[in-house]
Amino acid sequence: MNILNVISSPRGGASFSIKLANGIIEKLQAAYPDSTVTTRDLATHPFPQLEEAKLQSFFTPPANRTPEQQEAARHSDDAIAELQAADIIVIGAPLYNFGIPSTLKAWIDHIARAGITFKYVDNAPLGLVTGKKVYVAMSSGGIYSEGPAAGFDFVAPYLQAVLGFLGMTDVTVVRVEGVAIPGVQDTALENALNSVSIPEPAELTA
Repeated sequence: MNILNVISSPRGGASFSIKLANGIIEKLQAAYPDSTVTTRDLATHPFPQLEEAKLQSFFTPPANRTPEQQEAARHSDDAIAELQAADIIVIGAPLYNFGIPSTLKAWIDHIARAGITFKYVDNAPLGLVTGKKVYVAMSSGGIYSEGPAAGFDFVAPYLQAVLGFLGMTDVTVVRVEGVAIPGVQDTALENALNSVSIPEPAELTA
């Protein structure tokens, strides 16, 4: 299995989303000993925001691109190649101000390419990134899976929607939550990892 590890937290070793993602990857590697891991750290190597030159390069066939357009499309082309090469994608997604970090949003903007990762057929969208298993390693200081704050979670619903739009419909959200709540924080990571069930190889490739 080829595993793509997408990091978006800038907190390094203190990040719960990174710790959770690492724990998920350890379980995956135990289940698939010959797997390889490619890490895309968006915190240390953020993708540039979209601007006119990049958008023009996206809509220009590669054979017709100028050298400047080739450079403008490079981040997007590289990210899509990594995505397409992966069997399993693990996305670290801390909840910041009820949503995902801007670095993760920029990455999504670069992988969402009309005609490459999605297209429209009979006026209906068709995702082209298929056959992938995605784990979202979501972290939050409060409890957002249920209770009064659930309506403020724009991380899990957004990622499930946009990834599904691109064809990645097998998405499992694993939450390490309450990391800022006394009495909850001490066992939050352990409880999150214990909830992770790795499918058998036959199940994943069926």
